Amino acid sequence: MNRTMTMMIAGLAVGLGGPALGMTDGEGSGQGVAEVSGGAGDVRHRTMEIDGVNIFYREAGPPDAPVLLLLHGFPSSSHQYRELIGLLSDTYRVIAPDYPGFGASDAPALGEFEYTFDHFSQIVTELTDRLGLESYTLYVFDYGAPVGFRLASARPEKVDGLIVQNGNAYDEGLREFWDPIKAFWSDPSPVNTDALRGLLTIDATRWQYTNGVKDLESVAPESWIVDQALMDRPGNAEIQLAMFYDYRTNVPLYPRWQAYFRQYQPPTLIVWGEGDFIFPSEGATPYLRDLPDAELHMLPTGHFVLEEYAQETAALIRSFMDRRVAGTD
Repeated sequence: MNRTMTMMIAGLAVGLGGPALGMTDGEGSGQGVAEVSGGAGDVRHRTMEIDGVNIFYREAGPPDAPVLLLLHGFPSSSHQYRELIGLLSDTYRVIAPDYPGFGASDAPALGEFEYTFDHFSQIVTELTDRLGLESYTLYVFDYGAPVGFRLASARPEKVDGLIVQNGNAYDEGLREFWDPIKAFWSDPSPVNTDALRGLLTIDATRWQYTNGVKDLESVAPESWIVDQALMDRPGNAEIQLAMFYDYRTNVPLYPRWQAYFRQYQPPTLIVWGEGDFIFPSEGATPYLRDLPDAELHMLPTGHFVLEEYAQETAALIRSFMDRRVAGTD
């Protein structure tokens, strides 16, 4: 996807969730910048070329403030954090990137780019290095968990804390939703591949946002409309299927991530939608085995907690950061 298309999609994604954009080009950094005017929580919409791919990311907040690094899931992007960024960026430097093939980042063809969780974690690591982040608190959700836990276990000294929201690191969290995906892992035949294509449709995307929620009227429809529009780009279905298949590489790493939890005991906040069918609540409580001081909050909603409980989640994060992370070296 070329630079113009990247910025057009950035405008669509942000425009559906907020004010109109004024587009400008960054100078000297190779970055494109889209600015939203406003107060202390102004958001910058930037791109950085990493490994030949333009990586889009949202950034807001004081440059010298504690950093929150928000890692998105499937089939979403940093767009899912649009409200949370506004709620937290008065106090924290908030950075939310889009992975390749997602959101407003480039989506090179499957044969031109290695779509793996290892590669995504390398790209996010490079982004943090080039932004000069000495340390950060990781907010991990869905796909963001295997990406973020790779970062954390490889560089524990960089992690001030963890915020885990419906992101898995334990076998207990992979229940019946995952049965056809596990069959695909064992045998990526055309039959098993085609069985997963239904997960890439508008009905499935809408279901991810609405299943298990308490108040359907609180969920903005542009959430699934933006996600689906980006998944419907030519070639993107094959990218998503490649990521489904590579998810199998995460499960053998669970013991390594659990060992990281036990050894380093990062301050941890767990915020979980208890009605989530994809990552059910059985995947939340095992964290307490390895992180006995973790704070666990079960909320009466589904997979995308922030669609209903952004305000409440922001309050939990502020309390957690003030009590558990402030002053962390």
